[in-house]
Amino acid sequence: QVQLVESGGGLVQPGGSLRLSCVASGSIFSIKDMGWYRQAPGNQRELVAAIPSGGIPAYADSVKGRFTLSRDNAKNTVYLQMNSLKPEDTAVYYCQMRTYGSGDYWGQGTQVIVSS
Repeated sequence: QVQLVESGGGLVQPGGSLRLSCVASGSIFSIKDMGWYRQAPGNQRELVAAIPSGGIPAYADSVKGRFTLSRDNAKNTVYLQMNSLKPEDTAVYYCQMRTYGSGDYWGQGTQVIVSS
């Protein structure tokens, strides 16, 4: 059983920063990639950023230059540093881990609210 636990969400003013963390635990084998998705009310879940094992991160156009995804393989953790936050970044942020042959896993989500 694999668990993903996110943390770091909260309320921040426009222009501010937050850092999300996602720790994976359990029987982890053959990770394909890890990343972050977000879902705002009334919208579909969308990819924010993802990083393949041994690869470089890819970002949604809406967050390029503002968000930075990093990964600590030794800790099975991914981080999403979010700078210059905008009200349109408000959403529930979900961590995802995809594996080769063992399915995909999701965290429970962490709320990010960007508001003055």
